[in-house]
Amino acid sequence: MPPRRGSNKTWRFNRNVFFLGIVSLLTDVSGEMIFTLVPLFLSNVLGATTTVIGLIGGLSDSTDAIFRILSGWFSDKIGRRKPLAILGYSLSTLAKPFMYLASSWGGVLAIRFADRLGKGIRTSPRDALVADSTSAREMGKSFGLHRAMDTCGAFLGLIIAAAVIFLLQGGGLELSLKTYQWLVLVGVVPAVLAVLVLIVSVHERRPPTASSRHKPTQNKLGAGFDSRFKVFLAVMAVFTLGNSSDFFIILRAQNLGSPVISVVLMLILFNACYALVSLPAGTLSDRLGRKRVIILGWFTYALVYLGFALAVNSWSLWLIFAGYGIYYGMVEGVARAFVADLVPEEKRGTAYGLYHGVVGLTLLPASLIAGWLWQTFSPAAPFYFGAALSLVAMLGMMALIRE
Repeated sequence: MPPRRGSNKTWRFNRNVFFLGIVSLLTDVSGEMIFTLVPLFLSNVLGATTTVIGLIGGLSDSTDAIFRILSGWFSDKIGRRKPLAILGYSLSTLAKPFMYLASSWGGVLAIRFADRLGKGIRTSPRDALVADSTSAREMGKSFGLHRAMDTCGAFLGLIIAAAVIFLLQGGGLELSLKTYQWLVLVGVVPAVLAVLVLIVSVHERRPPTASSRHKPTQNKLGAGFDSRFKVFLAVMAVFTLGNSSDFFIILRAQNLGSPVISVVLMLILFNACYALVSLPAGTLSDRLGRKRVIILGWFTYALVYLGFALAVNSWSLWLIFAGYGIYYGMVEGVARAFVADLVPEEKRGTAYGLYHGVVGLTLLPASLIAGWLWQTFSPAAPFYFGAALSLVAMLGMMALIRE
């Protein structure tokens, strides 16, 4: 029999939640080293246009969406989360070394597709496993911890990346091929360690109502969800349409004259703020409600995107990147906890699949629009667009969704 929920804790957190956080931490160390600077690799080394970069960023963020939906649904159907999580993390790990050999934007797109395919397979079952291992009164706290540990990995990965960049090219404005290849070599190691931790330290938690999966209605993706969850997905789609790939904030920093090392340090600041805010925001949502925290987070996002639009020099970006990290810390974990609040326990895998699927599918048009706005009007235009849609989403959340 699996351990009783709430028992078998590590540092006052459920062991599954803690070790899934370690897995995400190690994976993000790797991912930040290898993929965060892809827009600069495409622009500086391969000479790609912003439209191509927007296409790759959008496809990177959205091609895994269908697999998030299917893997979440399938994990509900079979009553297992861990095997799908292992498969997804392993596929991403196998794809990463090929970035060392990438010599065209088409190659980057193919490798990134394989990496995101792995992410699509693992994300919904992993989030469902976090939710299955957590009591309802600590849902926000657990997802806050998971996001904080995930982001600590990004923080550490960027520190290592900054050290590699400083040693190999100092304060150069553009990223070199040699520097990027070293980032890939070093970044593969923690990805392998993450898979090993997942296999050894994370144990399956089966929802007690698993037998209800065998009801005929459970075979339909949309069955078993009330209107609040469906409206929440629609509001998320509106918000995400203005939330293009983070490739564009990196390009914006370089557009304002920031050297590569400064861009990486700004991203370190972003991730530090993200990590510091995630757990308190999740805990606060357990007390005050998810809806209020999400709305406040989206308001912060609107201010941040206006900052990116209005910035005229690189020094102001430090404050804006910090604000961007605060937004992420407030919303990312809390939104996932909100999904768990809105759906039946036996449908969580499917629900997370639909949530991530809607967000992922919307990111492709969002990034294509951002690339077109940048190239047709100005580098500020995508950020004005994103700020406006975030305000629309706030109004929708306030008017249409009750908690």
